Order: sequence, then C-alpha cells, then structure tokens
Amino acid sequence: MSDQGATPTPSPAPPAPTGPRPKMTNRGRSTVPIDSSNSSSTDVPEVEYFGVPGPRGFPPLTEYLDIWDVDMMKRPDESNKISHHTMLFNSDYLVVRRGQEFQVKITFNRPYKPAEDKFAVEFIIGSSPQYSKGTYIPVFPTKERQSTWEGRITKTSENMVTMAITPDANCIVGKYHMYVAVLTPHGIRRTRRDNSRDLYILFNPWAAADAVFLDDEKERQECVMTEMGIIYHGAFDDVAERDWNYGQFNYGVLDACLYIMDRCEMPITNRGDPIKVTRKASAMLNSRDDEGVLVGNWSGDYTYGVAPTSWTGSTDILLSYASSKLPVCYAQCWVYAAVFNTFLRCLGIPSRVVTNFYSAHDNDGNLKTDIILDENGRIDRNRTRDSIWNYHCWNECYMSRPDLPPGFGGWQVVDATPQETSDGMYRCGPASVQAIKHGQICFPFDAAFVFAEVNSDVVFYSRSKDGTMEPVKVNRTHVGRMVLTKTPGDVTRRDITDQYKFSEGSTEERTVLEKAEEYGCKREKSDPPVADVDLVLPTLEISVGDDFELSLEFINRSDQRRTVDVYISGSVVYYTGVTSAEFLFRTPTVTVGPQKTVKEMVMVESKSYMKRLVEQANLHFIATGKIQETGQIVTAMKVVTLRNPKLIVEV
Repeated sequence: MSDQGATPTPSPAPPAPTGPRPKMTNRGRSTVPIDSSNSSSTDVPEVEYFGVPGPRGFPPLTEYLDIWDVDMMKRPDESNKISHHTMLFNSDYLVVRRGQEFQVKITFNRPYKPAEDKFAVEFIIGSSPQYSKGTYIPVFPTKERQSTWEGRITKTSENMVTMAITPDANCIVGKYHMYVAVLTPHGIRRTRRDNSRDLYILFNPWAAADAVFLDDEKERQECVMTEMGIIYHGAFDDVAERDWNYGQFNYGVLDACLYIMDRCEMPITNRGDPIKVTRKASAMLNSRDDEGVLVGNWSGDYTYGVAPTSWTGSTDILLSYASSKLPVCYAQCWVYAAVFNTFLRCLGIPSRVVTNFYSAHDNDGNLKTDIILDENGRIDRNRTRDSIWNYHCWNECYMSRPDLPPGFGGWQVVDATPQETSDGMYRCGPASVQAIKHGQICFPFDAAFVFAEVNSDVVFYSRSKDGTMEPVKVNRTHVGRMVLTKTPGDVTRRDITDQYKFSEGSTEERTVLEKAEEYGCKREKSDPPVADVDLVLPTLEISVGDDFELSLEFINRSDQRRTVDVYISGSVVYYTGVTSAEFLFRTPTVTVGPQKTVKEMVMVESKSYMKRLVEQANLHFIATGKIQETGQIVTAMKVVTLRNPKLIVEV
C-alpha cells in the first residue's frame, strides 16, 4: 500500500532546559571582559623577568635596589589629607583628589642613586589593567620619563625617598592599588600586594583642570564639605524645614558609593566623567529597573520598611544597601535627593538639594498641566492625568558640559525620584540649569522635563460628549512658584527661582517660552474669553483637627443678573498632588445681582477629613461653575496646608 499523502509524525520537541540560564559573556567578541568592578582586582607578579631563562634559570635580583617600606602618609594630620581636603574622611586609607599633588615616602635597602637606579610607582584599578585605558598608570621620578600622571622626587635622606605624584585631572575616580617597581637588567621586581597601600582618588572641585572645578570657596565648603543640611518642604506660603545628616565622610560611606557604581556594572573607564557618573547614579538611587538603592512608596502603608518621614540621615541607608545588597525601604522625593546628595559630595562633586514649590509632573510632555472638566463644569477625575506636586526635591551638581555649547556648564539638575523614564530607565539629568532658563530644552539630558516642572501652564479644559476639548481657563503663574536651597555657610534659605526662569510676565520670559516652542513643546496659545463672573477662594490657615468655613466669593462684573451652577470638591491629596480621597462635594446654585458680590459659605467639619488624612496631607479645593445665562465656565483652586500643632520641648 502506498503511503503517499500520509501525514508525517512530528518529531518530539526537545526538552525544555532546566536550571539557571547561563550568564552571557563576551567570549569571542572581545579579548578581555569589560572591566566594571572596582572591588575586584588582579594579582600583579612580584618579579617579572625579561626574555627566556638561561641554563641555570633566572638570575637572582638580590644585588639590585630593594624596597623595604612604603609610607602612604595617610594620617588625617599629615599634609596629604589636609591639602586635599579629605581629613574628615573616617577611613584607614589614603584619600586624595585628582589633578593635585600628593606624596609617599619609600624606604630602600640602601641610598637611592638617580644615575643607575630606576624605579616607578604603579597604580592599578579594576580587574584587567591596561595602560591605554587608564587603568594601569606607571609614574616615573625623572623628567625624561613621564606618563599621564606626573612624578618627581622632592626629598632624599639616606635610604628614604619622598616622591610627589600628581594624578591626571580627568583620571578615573575610585579605589586604586599601589605598587613600587624597580627595574633591573634582568627583570622588574615590585612590592608585594598590601591592602594598606590602597588609595582612593576623588573628583577635585579645587583643581582648575577638573571638570567639577567650582571657583567659590564658600560654595565649595557648603556643597562638598558640609555634612548637615536643611531640606525645604511644605507649601510655598508655609515653608517647613527638615534637618538631614548627609554624613558623606562617615566610615563605610565611600565604599558604599563605589559599590553603587559596581552594582550597575558601570565600566571603570567611564568613572572619571562626572556627566556619566551622575546620570548612572540618578538611575541607581531608585530601585525601579536595576535593584538600586531606595524603594519609593507614596501609599502611606510602610509596614515592611521605614516610613520616609522617619529617616534623618543617609548613612544607615547606604551602609544597609552595601551590606545587604538589597534595596532599602522606603523613600519619597526628599529621601532620594538627600541620599543622592551624599553620594555626590562623597565623590567630590559639588551638590545641593533644591526644592521646587508647585512642581508639575507632566505625563505627556506637552508642557501643560491639563485639568479636564465635563460639560457641566465638574472635574473629570479619570481623564485628568497630570499632577502638580506641592513641592518636589531634586539635586543640582556643578560641572562643565563639554558636550554642550559654551555657557551651559555650571549647575546641572539631576533627579533620582522615579517619575518618568529617560532612555528607557527611571532617571533624570544632568540637565543644565542655564539651558532650562533660556528655553534650550533640546539639550541632553531631560531638559524638557525639568523645564515643564517649573514652567507648565495649568489649563482647564471643558470636554464635550463627542470628546472635543475647549480650553476655558489658563493659569500661567501657578507652577514653579518658588525654588529654594540652603544658603552656603548659614541656616537660612536661599531663593534661586531666578536661576530657573525670568520673572513672570517679563519680555525675556515670553522669548524663552517661544524658544522652547521651537524645540517642540506645545503650549496653550489661546486666551479663552474671561467670564464676566470672578470666583475667588480665600487663603486659610488651618491646624489639623479644626472645623472651618470655606467662603466662595462670586463677583459679577456684568450689568445683568447671573446664575451659577457650582461644583465644590474637597479632597485630601498627597504632597505629589495625587488625590487620596474626596471628603466634600457640594453643588449649590448661586445667584448674583448685576455688579454685586455674593459669598457662599461651605462648612467643613474635621470629622469628614480627619479619617482620610495621609502623611504630609493637604486639603485641595477645586470650585468650578457654569453660568446658566452665557454657558461660560468659572474655576478656582486652592491648596490648604494643614499645620501640625507646635511642640515646645523644654529641657
């Protein structure tokens, strides 16, 4: 019988692989793996012979110069740490800054003879040191032989030589191993690996050739050396303060900061560039996509960690992350900014924490904060996606920007709070503050997002049943009301709003917004006709637990009677502007005579909002109304900060 047309039996599928996936390496792609760990190291041989051994093997190198001792001069009271401003580091190692000379003392077995003795001090970082990559640097004492790092002998007495070494001003930042090597005709003999000769090299804001050079001693003292800071929060008309202990010099913090860069497998060769370091760290300080340092939580339920408001310093967070290798719970924006500030100051990048009051979180990148009302004037909570944070904290760090046109170096915004992704990861910056002020939002990195945080317009739209949206009111001055940071050398606050934007309504401000539009930001051009009834909400000072009256003032500027159908909504909101719960909803109808003013009183009882309060809560009132006679919509909104009772402690 012919088997033509019979279906062939399918071969069985191969069994699914079990067990862990093999780790992908770069074998076959490059000769050595990419070096991305500062903690791993390679063993350098104590003796390296030249050529091939003779019939009796290699000759002993005993009759040549031998190294007896190396003194790193690493005590806090010695010249190295004092001149490099690192005497506050609680570390057993030498900590110096790049682009500046430091000294080591080498003791030989006999007096050094410059004419015939040749030696070098070698610095090695990472697991596969290479001269071409800047991870292996020999430093020579003679003028004739010099590498990228300068070396010179400053003093010789009997068997001891004092060698001065100047690391390159853009060398890799991290932990190096040091060896002393002596050249003989038969080979190189070097010191044995000794951990006490390790040293840390940091960024140097005191060296003019360094990318983070900051030419202002008072600012440097504040932004690099100061361990205590003040972080501003609350509302722009009721600013509160938090003290924070950055503790960048505490024991273990420097190693924890280097571990953060190891954890994200940042190539060692990129670690001398402050732009790459700050961008990488802004992603690594939140745990959203890379098991980074801090887990964000805005829910109010902190059962499995520490409430963000309970932290008072960065040290515990960083040491816990470095020892447990697990993200630390929990953080909100000021915790991210404070720990990031510790990281930057510890590595020597000048930095400060900045607070922006009424900070827009623009979800769709259109530089507008859209509040959508239905055709009766009620707020449409499902379609209103953007939010305005009562305050938001980020960092500014100081560096040159060779990747941008001249003039855009200086303070750069970096933000570790996970809000939106940038190049696929939750991070933000560095974005030039100067570029933000001048509307150059095309410049990397994320200048457009930060520009929106301080410059968004709040636009109320009326949405009809067919989905078309009509702008009914534009508020151009609500967002980015005030930007604060701590005054250098003082405990007062410093208003730096003018570094981010020109004064509202000035011609420069309009030019900047036009410039931003050239780069694709869409602003609300239309000026909707102003309704002939004004709606005003009062400014209230309320303590937690107070009952109070909210008075809505309707001012009729027309010559006819007006009837307004009003919606008054009161919500408890997180400081991020996200609604937690609505506790008040009233729909009065108000009649106002021609050229008259009418006040509508709404009683707010504490029992209605107290049970819904969340941490750092505010009460947010939005009143919207539709005028029956003209169909126009009037709106007003007010954030009421609840004050905690003042506590006076007498000792």
